Amino acid sequence: MAAKLRKGDRVIVLTGKDKGKKGEIVQVLPKQNKAVVEGINIAIRHTRQTPQSPGGRQPKAMPIDLSNLALMDASGRPTRVGFRFEDGRKVRYAKTTGEAI
Repeated sequence: MAAKLRKGDRVIVLTGKDKGKKGEIVQVLPKQNKAVVEGINIAIRHTRQTPQSPGGRQPKAMPIDLSNLALMDASGRPTRVGFRFEDGRKVRYAKTTGEAI
């Protein structure tokens, strides 16, 4: 099945503690049905000090479920994603505006 959300997509969070926040997908984890979004779902990780890193409390973006994310259309509103064929290729499109992504 084709992925509705991909790396680099601008998304908005629909539910949870970060509801309404916007960000860009950094990584998609299809087997877990989750994605890592820059600046969203931040957790503090305690790391040991090494010669390469200072250690201490490091903020890290944790994965968030794909069902809690919606793609943003050109006007910045959340939209659902559909698929259609254009010139023999399968493309994603925003259901609110109908334009290809």
